[in-house]
Amino acid sequence: MPWPALAAAPRVLQATPTRIAAAGQSALPVWAYEAQVPGPVLRYRRGDVLDLELHNALPDPTTIHWHGIRLPNAMDGVPGLTQDAVAPGGRFRYRFALPDAGTYWYHPHWGTPEQLERGLAGALIVEDDEPPPVDRDLVWLLDDWRLDAQGRIAENFYNFHDVAHAGRMGQLLTVNGQVQPAQALRTGERVRLRLVNAANARIFALTLDGLKAWLIARDGMPADAAVPWEGELLLGPGMRADFIVDAAAPGRYLLKDADPRGERVLAALEVSGASGSGAARPAPQPAPYAPLPEPDLEKALVHDLVLGGGAMNREGWPQESLAEREARRLRLQAGAREAAPAWTINGQAHLQHSREHAAHAAEFRVPRGRSVRLRIDNRTAWWHPMHLHGHHFRVLSRNGTPLPERPWRDTVLMGPRDRVEIAFVADNPGWWLLHCHVLEHHAGGLGTLFEVQG
Repeated sequence: MPWPALAAAPRVLQATPTRIAAAGQSALPVWAYEAQVPGPVLRYRRGDVLDLELHNALPDPTTIHWHGIRLPNAMDGVPGLTQDAVAPGGRFRYRFALPDAGTYWYHPHWGTPEQLERGLAGALIVEDDEPPPVDRDLVWLLDDWRLDAQGRIAENFYNFHDVAHAGRMGQLLTVNGQVQPAQALRTGERVRLRLVNAANARIFALTLDGLKAWLIARDGMPADAAVPWEGELLLGPGMRADFIVDAAAPGRYLLKDADPRGERVLAALEVSGASGSGAARPAPQPAPYAPLPEPDLEKALVHDLVLGGGAMNREGWPQESLAEREARRLRLQAGAREAAPAWTINGQAHLQHSREHAAHAAEFRVPRGRSVRLRIDNRTAWWHPMHLHGHHFRVLSRNGTPLPERPWRDTVLMGPRDRVEIAFVADNPGWWLLHCHVLEHHAGGLGTLFEVQG
């Protein structure tokens, strides 16, 4: 689409240390966008141009990655690959068109395990051309917080146990930074509920009992038809899910997470008003969307990715030379924030991604416009939400079983020993990341690069 003239004054988004009431604390020290956790909800229409200038008032460099958006490579927010990190006191202007409606989000891609855990995350909503009619549109960012004995964010980032196991888990669950918030609704209202998993590592198993609800979109992409929400819905880090919920009867209805140690309440929908005051509504219809380029499976480049390493696994551990090990020791001694290597893709650990993405070779290269089929084999004992930058992909199969609906995603959740096959059209030129969105896993090596040429 044609580019309009540059706006004289882009919207400013400042990242700064501050204290806010969050995670059950009255004055929790956090890093935040616009002094709020989560950051402001950014809303646009499909086809709009996002024009925003990041002002970095943090003590560390930072960037913004626009998770799930098909955007120009220079705007992807990956330091050392698509842009230089924004130094303390620096600024960077992000400007790009928004081609797809849906629920997306934004977060740093420099020192990500620490900066995201300190509070830097927000939702980006691109409105549908023809949205399903609702009375309210709610955005809930789900997160967990690891607090120390003084009620502050625990400073043990990048510790080896977290990196080699399931990632950093917090003991306190929040929705929009608050512990068990309650949303008041009127009987008869229909609500769009957008859920974003902004946790470092936690996979939520979500239930909402007592109200009729339908899943209408995943990772921003509408479903072909609304699916009744029944049982647990798994939402891995970085993933999103949109629901339509009918508040048909008064009562208090709980969004819960089925934690292995027992169910935990995340939030409540408190419906009030006379019973029967709202007429029953038909099942919703997901919004229509502009079709994406369909991969040509017969002519696609086929590439295998083997995930290795991690605790309880003897295969796939990364190897460091003595020189690399000594260089890492010196960096850590000088105060560098990074993880020890614990994970690989095809035997290679993708490390130092706060600074030196471009030091890694491309796992594969593909001419612009050609389709790609990736066969991903998780040979580890852990879950991995694998996120692709700059593209959407179809999930073709899981563990050898074809998926009839072949859903569109930008993140696919893989269980231990899972095998999935995905496909996409590589129509977005540049160097792109594919990595695990358990942030400690990526910090420990579980990522790779590919290049779309032309």
